[in-house]
Amino acid sequence: MPESLAITKISDLANPTRFLGLAARILPFMAGITAILFAIGLYLTFASKGDYQQGMTVRIMYVHVPAAWLSMMCYSVMAISAIGTLVWRHPLADVSHKTAAPIGAAFTLIALATGSLWGRPMWGTWWVWDARLTSVFVLFLMYLGLIALNRAMDDPSRAARVSAVLILIGFVNIPIIKFSVDWWNTLHQPASVIRMGGPTIDKEFLWPLLIMAIAFTLLFFTLHIAAMRNEIWRRRVSAQRRMAARMAGRTLAKEA
Repeated sequence: MPESLAITKISDLANPTRFLGLAARILPFMAGITAILFAIGLYLTFASKGDYQQGMTVRIMYVHVPAAWLSMMCYSVMAISAIGTLVWRHPLADVSHKTAAPIGAAFTLIALATGSLWGRPMWGTWWVWDARLTSVFVLFLMYLGLIALNRAMDDPSRAARVSAVLILIGFVNIPIIKFSVDWWNTLHQPASVIRMGGPTIDKEFLWPLLIMAIAFTLLFFTLHIAAMRNEIWRRRVSAQRRMAARMAGRTLAKEA
């Protein structure tokens, strides 16, 4: 019985009107929690001491690492939404992956920019074409391509199906990004937070990093839900305009 109730609740969210009501209730709460976590995270970031090797440039990590995580997580959300579009025909799935693409592109750009700023004093260069950097840059281009595709096609349903197929094909790049430091010789260090043996990073740096990561994650979901809400309203306005145009055309035809 509880399982069927949970399925019913999830199915209820397929109704755009109910989704809009849920978004109106939770967005202020999510935005408030996000702001609080960012305030705590930034305080801990600037209160922490510099690394003995990297100095104060280590603070770039508190923005770069969460942005890099979110660039991959956002694409994973898009892949799940793409499955919802192609398999279950969920009415909000295409809204989800369409609105997530610009947010993912922004996080990926932040990761690339902060990585370049961090790499210059550490590696002595702004950019190297190693496996991790190249695969993240490819991810950024994939985001831009999906955004351009959604804007170029007039038929939303056809654009949703084509985008969903391309998203699932492009998902192969996510494990490449994740495991590139293990498969190839790169300048990036191996995973030091999410690993089998536990984090290897010192707690002084770990706690600010985790709080900033949670703050960035909540920021993504807040922006994503808000963007989905705006897209639903945009589609409703477009549908009303098309209906008004058809009604006006029929009226003119009758008068003629």
